[in-house]
Amino acid sequence: MKAFAVLSALAFAARVSAFPAYGSLAGLSQRDLDLIIPTLQIREPQAPPGPLGDNSTKLVNDAAHPWQPLQPGDIRGPCPGLNTLASHGYLPRNGVASPAQIITAVQEGFNMENGLAVFVTYAAHLVDGNLITDLLSIGGKSDLTGPDPPAPATVGGLNTHAVFEGDASMTRGDAFFGNNHDLNTTLWNQFVDFSNRFGAGNYNLTVAAELRHQRIQESIATNPNFSFVSPRYFTAFAESVFPISFFVDGRKNDSQLDLAAASSFFLNSSFPPDFFRPDGPHGADGIDQVFAPYPIQPGGNVGEINSYTFDPTSADFSTFCLLYENFVNHTIGGLYPEPTGALRQALNTNLEFFYQGIKDDGCTQLFPYGKD
Repeated sequence: MKAFAVLSALAFAARVSAFPAYGSLAGLSQRDLDLIIPTLQIREPQAPPGPLGDNSTKLVNDAAHPWQPLQPGDIRGPCPGLNTLASHGYLPRNGVASPAQIITAVQEGFNMENGLAVFVTYAAHLVDGNLITDLLSIGGKSDLTGPDPPAPATVGGLNTHAVFEGDASMTRGDAFFGNNHDLNTTLWNQFVDFSNRFGAGNYNLTVAAELRHQRIQESIATNPNFSFVSPRYFTAFAESVFPISFFVDGRKNDSQLDLAAASSFFLNSSFPPDFFRPDGPHGADGIDQVFAPYPIQPGGNVGEINSYTFDPTSADFSTFCLLYENFVNHTIGGLYPEPTGALRQALNTNLEFFYQGIKDDGCTQLFPYGKD
């Protein structure tokens, strides 16, 4: 027994010493936090960048940002937009960045509206990032393409289930079935099929509505643990419209994403050749048009397939501020119940940055860990 205790202690110490600088601290025990935090270099969070000075359409697949293949240890995740930005060097090519770098990149590469960029980036960072080091992984797993890829691959970053990654994804499988982070070929083929059937070869808002409904119905019918509540309820519909907002060449600006361009982003993490970003700041435009044909209340299956049940505690599109309240009080409060010291200070700072993204929406700011 003594030998077993020594081996367990050594294994635990090795795990702590190998904890990555971008590894999320969310949900760790106090024992883990007490051991891990002293091994990390505290980095003062940088305030979120403001809007672009020049938000006109311009060439972004340019000589200064060439696409490069993944190197051993590079990280990619479930978001084709962030994967593309990393592969072109708008983000660090290894897939690890600060929130400020991500906000700058999504504005520079895709002209994402500043408030939305701030809100979604800090929401992701609070759940999936390391608040002590101010680093966030955009994925994922350590991919791949060298003769000696890292082993074992690790899943983390934006793959935390039911927050940004979640059930009923357009191109990723539900977590219940095991792999919720890699592009699913069957689902990609369905994306192509729906674009051909409902969009004459383009992905548009009509296709988005049909495909969003289809994916929800498939999860209801196959996944006994299907969950479709806030915040995933919101990010699922945002996921449906983001390709139209950000992947359509700014010189077209017609809300029609052709399949060649879609393939470049989703399959190759690459801007199409000669790609211009959209003209002017864009957000999650068109969610109402995707939602309206097949309105659904937040809820989920209750342990068996085809048992979808409404959840009255979840925010929906008529209660946006409840999304903010639930995220702060329940999601973050549950992951960090009693933070102290540098972690508590970092939480307060990042929650302040997070609120800046919606401060003009009339939501009352919350201070779960006090104001100091």
